[in-house]
Amino acid sequence: MIPQGTISADSHIVEPPNCYVDFIDPKYRDTAPRVVKREDGAEMYLVEGMKRSAPIGFIDGAGLTVAERAKRAQAMTWAEVRDGGYDGKARAAYQDRDGIAAEIIYASLGMALCIHRDLDYKDACMKAYNRWLQGFCADSPDRLFGLAMTSVRDIDSAIDDFRRAKEMGHVGMMMPGFPGYEDYDHPDYDALWQCATDLDLPICFHILTARGGGIYDNRRGHPINAFLGIIRAVQDVIGTIVLGGAFERFPKLKLVCAEGDAGWMPHYMYRMDHAAFNHAQTGIIKGLTKLPSEYLKSNVWMTFQDDWIAFRSVAAGMLDSSQLLWANDFPHTDSTWPRSQALLAQHTGALTEAQRQAIMRDNVAKLFNLPAGNLSWQMQKAAAE
Repeated sequence: MIPQGTISADSHIVEPPNCYVDFIDPKYRDTAPRVVKREDGAEMYLVEGMKRSAPIGFIDGAGLTVAERAKRAQAMTWAEVRDGGYDGKARAAYQDRDGIAAEIIYASLGMALCIHRDLDYKDACMKAYNRWLQGFCADSPDRLFGLAMTSVRDIDSAIDDFRRAKEMGHVGMMMPGFPGYEDYDHPDYDALWQCATDLDLPICFHILTARGGGIYDNRRGHPINAFLGIIRAVQDVIGTIVLGGAFERFPKLKLVCAEGDAGWMPHYMYRMDHAAFNHAQTGIIKGLTKLPSEYLKSNVWMTFQDDWIAFRSVAAGMLDSSQLLWANDFPHTDSTWPRSQALLAQHTGALTEAQRQAIMRDNVAKLFNLPAGNLSWQMQKAAAE
């Protein structure tokens, strides 16, 4: 039985045309990301300083066939975007259709902005997005929970972003795969990790937010090969932070690897420990007091959609259900919407009821301190009535 009140740990919005233009610092208003019409009549996002951008149809493609997605990607205009992608009040109907009680909200165009090389421009765009997102989530505060964005331009500005996000009601931070200052294992980041711990804001790294994330590189072979390289980029972030000792010094720091699947984690933990034992006789490398896998188990969570291997790994005892966060990825092309409940029923058959409850609801509610964690949305509504 699938738990009532299922929560998607990774859903998205479709940034509306006014998202950046209306909310950005006036200095950048003329160059803010915007929707433009191509010569063929289709519309796409234009981002100053980026050679590639995203067709609107590529972002709003959930529940469509391959042929339908391809057609929309080539010919879609903003007027055709489903209102649940940008209207917080309209979102409920789409959630209900998929049996979803609440969602953690990530950006869409913002993923591409994470690799923008102009730190000041990127910073301005992300602050604008956070302001817009606050209003989107406010339209349905018991069902929509936003992740603010930070460019990590430097340590002090990132700390300010975390504090401002908390004040705005956002529940975590969406961070770029590569920061603007040094790398995430630099000792100066201890101040940011302390801030994240004090504010209890998970640090979240989504696929496609780092240069070196597959589709942003020179492609080798079939395009699908680039898609397969996406997971490697988020593994790099995890390895950098784990082996850099952040979780040793800040045991309450929480890291989320979003949309990178999870079935690979048992081997990844083995492989990291294997390397540690080759590096030190006891497997305990300098700066750590435990094997790397222990930090992965206690401080790293993974979101996934239809990764049935992850479920089987839990059933086989190779992966703890406490690390997993199920998501439907609406409204992106990789989404399981609107058939999520049928897929979950099929994929979770070997799990216990407690494991299903943890993966599809309790873990994400506890991790992000959601009020939705106490009762299912249906039960909350009934109680209110």
